[in-house]
Amino acid sequence: MAGIDFYFSTLSPFTYLAGTRLEEVAKRQGATITYKPLDIMSLFARTGGTVPKERHVSRQEYRLIELERQARKLDMKINLQPAFWPTNPAPSSYAIIAAQSVGGGDLGALVHGFLRAVWADESNIAEDEVVRNCLQSAGFDPALADSGLLTGAETYAQNLEDAVSVGVFGAPFYVTEDGGRFFGQDRIEELERHLAG
Repeated sequence: MAGIDFYFSTLSPFTYLAGTRLEEVAKRQGATITYKPLDIMSLFARTGGTVPKERHVSRQEYRLIELERQARKLDMKINLQPAFWPTNPAPSSYAIIAAQSVGGGDLGALVHGFLRAVWADESNIAEDEVVRNCLQSAGFDPALADSGLLTGAETYAQNLEDAVSVGVFGAPFYVTEDGGRFFGQDRIEELERHLAG
């Protein structure tokens, strides 16, 4: 069975636009997914990127144009100026790490739930109640929000190191076990072709 390491940030609008297409691809291709949430701002700093607010105005403007264009194409609701962005991504990331460790729910739905909360539902994913609601909606015990915080922090930091070591520089980023790298929600079809051989 093929494996995919999925590097992402719970703050990333382009990861939001990926929806659950990765999970659909994995199901069709018999692949497993390892979810690797990371600190995207630190990743930018480590790999030569620039955080959105520090980019040239032309890049900032085009980013918004592309987000709106892709959301329309995918028929997804998006708020280009969300009330709670940026916010602290650590609580949602730790919850994903804990959920992946215990299993039992739908990890794809959990990840997308956090992203939808930011980019469509005007919710603050740094708040305990939002984290619990996302966990419960995806079939996980909401108490996971309070468990494994040290392990979550350690894994979150290690995910960043892993990302840098395999050439990840943005989100969403998909790395297959044979070294295939695919950057962006608009590369999921290419990822599937790669998995299909």
